[in-house]
Amino acid sequence: MGAATAETTDTDVVHVLWINAGLSCDGDSVSLTAAMQPSIEEIVTGALPGLPKVAVHWPLIDFECGPVQGADNFVEWFFKADRGELEPFVLVVEGSIPNEKIKKEGYWCGFGDDPATGQPITTSEWLDRLAPKATAVVAIGTCATYGGIHAMAGNPTGAMGVPDHLGWDWKSKAGLPIVCVPGCPIQPDNFAETLTYLLYQLAGSAPMIPLDDKLRPAWLFGATVHEGCDRGGYYEQGQFATDYGTPECLVRLGCWGPVVKCNVAKRGWTNGVGGCPNVGGICIACTMPGFPDKFMPFMDPPPGSRVSSGASSAYGPLIRRLRAITLKTVDKEPKWRRTGRHLTTGYRPPW
Repeated sequence: MGAATAETTDTDVVHVLWINAGLSCDGDSVSLTAAMQPSIEEIVTGALPGLPKVAVHWPLIDFECGPVQGADNFVEWFFKADRGELEPFVLVVEGSIPNEKIKKEGYWCGFGDDPATGQPITTSEWLDRLAPKATAVVAIGTCATYGGIHAMAGNPTGAMGVPDHLGWDWKSKAGLPIVCVPGCPIQPDNFAETLTYLLYQLAGSAPMIPLDDKLRPAWLFGATVHEGCDRGGYYEQGQFATDYGTPECLVRLGCWGPVVKCNVAKRGWTNGVGGCPNVGGICIACTMPGFPDKFMPFMDPPPGSRVSSGASSAYGPLIRRLRAITLKTVDKEPKWRRTGRHLTTGYRPPW
């Protein structure tokens, strides 16, 4: 996908440079292979009408990954971008960015060697070099967007998300803010759809990408897990699960869905199937900037849930009884649906 061919050096090709050398488990890369709306194959092969040619330099599947091997090795594409030889390119960052300024010797993470010094180039230096030259910068996964697991209290790396490193008001040379698509890991279609939107925008076929105040695509993260959850009706009726394996609302088992912006309950995971609460798992708020510190311990009920679920438990039984009365009425066929010599539907001939 990142082959150094004549086609990928055309000026109308959009190069996607993917850095997964931050503090990361590569889970977002693995997750993206399950995208179906659209799939990564459809994006790269140009199967979508109007999409520009794309050359993806992605460590997960790029055959050029490996030891330094001359002008055609994987890292060379990043040096080309640094020299201004790739235009345009989208920089995708996976993994949180450590604070190298607090490391007196060695470094936290990086990839590739500086030809001038023979020393490794840190991830933060790559970000500082390439971000000003990129047409767009996209942070994939919660580690890259807001710091994630590596940035939790007590960590020795000073890890942070891309907006924390570059600045929340940072703009690319094309005027685009940092685009953050959180998730631990990312919901596959959320990122594939966002990348597709950006590519259409670069092609002049889409307006400025709409982002919320945390730089998330607004159409993907505009509602809470609870608002799209199949279990939401149980919450309203005061029915809560006391153990796993039952269909009721999971709030009392530690689910943060009512206050978490995420569409996984609505969208599912792969091809509309799966998703945390849909398969019986609590929402631990992995798409939120406060994750994980503000949501631990994960199995404890959220602080406000006792009040809200208690109120729901108080009026829920009454709602269920009233609905049972209505259900009993509407669960019967109308009385005119029977055989006989007389029409009982209320029909009157118009002549």
